[in-house]
Amino acid sequence: MNFFLTFASIVCTIVIFLMMTRLYKRVTHPLLVPIATTTFVILIILLIFSIPYETYMLGGKWIDELLGPAVVALAYPLYQNRESLKEFFMPILIGVFVGSTTGIATGLYFSKIVRIDPTIILSISPKSVTTPVAMDIASVTGGIPALAAVYVMIAGISGAMFGPILLKWVKVDHFVGVGLGFGTASHGIGTSRALEMGTNEGAISSIAMILSAVYTSIILPLFVSFLI
Repeated sequence: MNFFLTFASIVCTIVIFLMMTRLYKRVTHPLLVPIATTTFVILIILLIFSIPYETYMLGGKWIDELLGPAVVALAYPLYQNRESLKEFFMPILIGVFVGSTTGIATGLYFSKIVRIDPTIILSISPKSVTTPVAMDIASVTGGIPALAAVYVMIAGISGAMFGPILLKWVKVDHFVGVGLGFGTASHGIGTSRALEMGTNEGAISSIAMILSAVYTSIILPLFVSFLI
């Protein structure tokens, strides 16, 4: 029985994602980003059929386990785009430093202002890095890894949906600026959105995402010790 449920969960997730990807290609709208629509459809199915989350995760956990190897695999695009890293080294370095620091500081500071529970704050703080890194950071700083993953998804989906509109509004159109914005603020989901805008944007976003994850994992515990 468990084997059937595991297989069904995996197949269902993949099929829904492929369908939502096809829909997005036909109707390219920010609100129809595949990761967002797939999540929504799966939630609706679980609610309609009263399927417990634990039952779905019998298969979902195997997809979740792929996040670790996916992070390691990011070393390849970093190597592949090493020339871009060399050419725009200082803008990328400064952009990642400013973007990551601002994201961490504002998240912690505003959370303290509205008096959110410290455990929740520690779970929110690594929201702008890729999921496995955020979960590891949350576990180290005293947050809740599962909750950190939720906030990462929210940051990524919202960035993919509204990032292009915001960048257009502030008149950022150079591929380095666009890539840095997506990669630093919205990690992998933002990077996939940047790739839709162009290969150069995607390359810079990949670099920014990796550097942001490394920088955040080092600096965030220091921020937490001062602000929490």
